[in-house]
Amino acid sequence: MLLVAALLLSGALHAAETPAAKAGFASKLTIYLAKGPPDACGPGCDRWIAIEGQIDGDAGQRVRRFLAGVKDTQRPIYLHSPGGSVEQSYVIGRLLRSRKAVARIGRTIATACAAGTQVDAACLKVKNASGEVEAELTTYHAMCNSACGYLFLGATSREVAPDAVLAVHNSRVVLVIHGNPPPGAVAELKQRRMVTGERDRVAFITAMGISRELNDLIRTVKFENLHLLTRAELYRFGIDTRAVAETGWRLETGARPFVSKIAVMRNENGSSFRTMEWRMYCEAGDRVPLLFAGEVDEASAGKSAILVTADADASKAAGGSPVRAGKYEMWSGSVDRDMVTTILASRLLHVRQTATMPDDKTDTTRFDIGLTGLASLWPQLVTSCASVAAKPKSPWPAIPLPSANAKPAAVPAQ
Repeated sequence: MLLVAALLLSGALHAAETPAAKAGFASKLTIYLAKGPPDACGPGCDRWIAIEGQIDGDAGQRVRRFLAGVKDTQRPIYLHSPGGSVEQSYVIGRLLRSRKAVARIGRTIATACAAGTQVDAACLKVKNASGEVEAELTTYHAMCNSACGYLFLGATSREVAPDAVLAVHNSRVVLVIHGNPPPGAVAELKQRRMVTGERDRVAFITAMGISRELNDLIRTVKFENLHLLTRAELYRFGIDTRAVAETGWRLETGARPFVSKIAVMRNENGSSFRTMEWRMYCEAGDRVPLLFAGEVDEASAGKSAILVTADADASKAAGGSPVRAGKYEMWSGSVDRDMVTTILASRLLHVRQTATMPDDKTDTTRFDIGLTGLASLWPQLVTSCASVAAKPKSPWPAIPLPSANAKPAAVPAQ
C-alpha cells in the first residue's frame, strides 16, 4: 500500500489537453526572455522575463536553472498563470525573493505566434528555444490565479495593474492511491495533509511579509471558486501598496476609435480607492477630444475643477469643471494640435483637481498620469480614425467606468 499526497490548486496534471491548456494556458510552466518595443515594460524598459502556464511538478527546478543564467536581476518578471502545484509555487516564490525580483501580472504575446494560439506546439517551441523572443506585453485580462499568487508574493516589488487579476482560493488535497487502503486511513492522511498545508501556507505568507489576513480570507474561499482581490485588499495585505496603479494605454477601434488608460488612486486616508479613466479621440476640426471620468464620493458637496498639463511644456494646459452623474464625474474638453504634440513628447500628465468642501474650503489633489506608450499608439489611432466615419457626438459613457473594487472576468482554476 502506497499513499502519495500532493497539494494542488488547479487539478490533476496531464501531458496534453489539460483544462489549463483548453483555457489558453500551457500544461507546463514556461519561462523565457522576451524583448519588445521601447518602453514596453515601462520607461526605458524593453526586456523582461515571462513566466506563464500551469505550475507543474518540476517547475521549480526549471525556473532555478533558468534564473541562474540571467545575470540581470532587475529585469522585471511578468506572470500569467491559472495556478498549479502549491509546493512548487513556494519554491519559485523563494527563488524570486532571493533575487529581490520585480514581479508584475501581464500577458506576453510572442510576435511569431500572434496570428494563432500562444500555447500550440510551434509557439511553445519558439518560447523554449534559447535567446530572446520578440513580443508585445499587456496587462489587459492578465491573471495570476490560485498557486500563482504564492509565486507572486515572493517578489520584493509587486504590481497588479487595474485591468489584471490576482485571485485566490483554498487548497485541495489530491491523493494518488496505489492498492486498496482502508477508507479511514485515507481520510486520516487527507486531514493530516490539509493541516500541514495550512501551516505551510501561513509560514510562507508570513515569511514574505504579507498580512495573515490574506490567509484568513483564503480559508473562506472554496476551491471551486475564486476570489479576485480588490485594490483595497491588495493594499491592506501589503501586496501592492502603490498610491497610484495604472494600466498601459490601449487602442480601442470601432465606430469611434480612441486611446485610453485606467488609473486607480488611493485616497489620503489609505482606506479607499478611486478609479479614473482618460481618453483621447480622433481629431475633429483641428482639435482632439480629451475626456476624463472618475469616481467621486457621492456624499461630497460643491463643484470641482480639473487642470492638466504635460511635463514637456507646462505653459500649455487644458481643463474645466466636470459634470456630476451619480457616483462619477465626467469632463469633456478638447486640446489643439500643439497640446497634443506636447502630450506625445511628455513622460507624465500632471493633474490638479480642486473641490469645494462642505465648509466652503477648497481641497486640492495633485497626481500624475503616465504617458509612456501613448506616442507609439498615436499613429495607429490616426490610421483607425481614417478608416471610419467618426461623427461628433457625446462618447460618454461609451464603456462603463470600472469600480476600483471591480476586476475583469478571470478563467477559474480547474
